[in-house]
Amino acid sequence: MAKSKRRGGGAAEAVVAAVDGGLAELIPDRERPRAWTLLIDGAPQSHVDLDDPGYLSFEYQRRLGHAVDLAAPPGRPLQVVHLGGGAFTLARYVAATRPRSTQQIVELDAALVQLVRAQLPLDPGARIRVRSADARAGLAKVPDGWADLVIADVFSGARTPAHLTSTEFLTEVRRAMKPGGYYAANLADGPPLAHLRAQIATAAAVFPELALAADPTVLRNRRFGNAVLLASDAELPVAELTRRVASDPYAGRVEHGRSLADFTGGALPVTDLSAKPSPVPPPAAFR
Repeated sequence: MAKSKRRGGGAAEAVVAAVDGGLAELIPDRERPRAWTLLIDGAPQSHVDLDDPGYLSFEYQRRLGHAVDLAAPPGRPLQVVHLGGGAFTLARYVAATRPRSTQQIVELDAALVQLVRAQLPLDPGARIRVRSADARAGLAKVPDGWADLVIADVFSGARTPAHLTSTEFLTEVRRAMKPGGYYAANLADGPPLAHLRAQIATAAAVFPELALAADPTVLRNRRFGNAVLLASDAELPVAELTRRVASDPYAGRVEHGRSLADFTGGALPVTDLSAKPSPVPPPAAFR
């Protein structure tokens, strides 16, 4: 059962609930009246503004938003699969910026889905279907060539599960994508970046075109953080992605082509047999 926790001064209350993945907290944003941050066991998962779903606060979510913006001409509806739901931030963004889009959210944590639906309801007019299932099992039910865009943002205990890191998984992603569609993944890693490099190598084994957007300090192997990988079977709009990422409030950098291959440094693709979860974030990662 969800419980409210008074923040003082008559402000909106935090909502705390046990979900399948741990302790969920919805913390009101003091700067935006109907905005909330979702944390699971203290790790920030999503930020959503119910009054302005086109607003993306977290840097990695802004970079996933760039993928949405570049997946088709402005305003054109998309067919999108979201692997991992969180507070449904990116699905709300797609619905706000591309009306009449059709979306599927696959989120394993049924209790989290129930909490978000109750506390942060979706627009009933949006074409968003939410399925409580494992991401890979849910993806298997998506018809061949259905998706313009597949977004992977799946974390369990702040780690991406092993079975969502392999070439077999990405082959299934590509099966579900339309020709020319995009795959965008939120990846988290820190020094020595072995997981991130292996994920790039894994994607390169399945997709001919890749680009990676991240904070320069993460790419320079100086701290733990998020990186967004964009992949396709068609040429990516690297110049426009680079411009947008460089213009973010916290400017990022985009690696592509030779520089991305050099960054990968000879890492080998991951298979189901060799797959491991992403690394545990250090204690200071969310301070």
